[in-house]
Amino acid sequence: MAIPPFHLAFPVDDLAAARAFYGGTMGCSEGRSSDEWIDFDFRGHQIVAHLAPDSAGDRASNAVDGHGVPVPHFGLVMEMTDWENLADRLKAAGTQFVIEPTVRFKGQIGEQATMFFRDPAGNAIEMKAFADPDQLFSK
Repeated sequence: MAIPPFHLAFPVDDLAAARAFYGGTMGCSEGRSSDEWIDFDFRGHQIVAHLAPDSAGDRASNAVDGHGVPVPHFGLVMEMTDWENLADRLKAAGTQFVIEPTVRFKGQIGEQATMFFRDPAGNAIEMKAFADPDQLFSK
């Protein structure tokens, strides 16, 4: 069964910086746009950067496996090879990580590679990959 694409609209404070980050650094192709927003193809999902200068960024953090995870955040669960390639691409671009690419819950159910970083507006993004993709929702 195919997973339907999700849609996420989020605030940014600079559309040119969002275009450079999501289009350039992240490699997302651009869809429609206006002076107020830009659509991006986020690996088959539609994300929309909306100009809202006073609303971007996270507001809290929660402890997960010894790290302060920013809240809110969004991201994708990827294949491990794609995750590794993206981690390399982000490192090469000089991306500052909130949580460096790492493996959490090592040796446990739900073992996963994860990384957290921010877009230029301060929005937190998590990209992850599971050692065993079938454990995505395992307890």
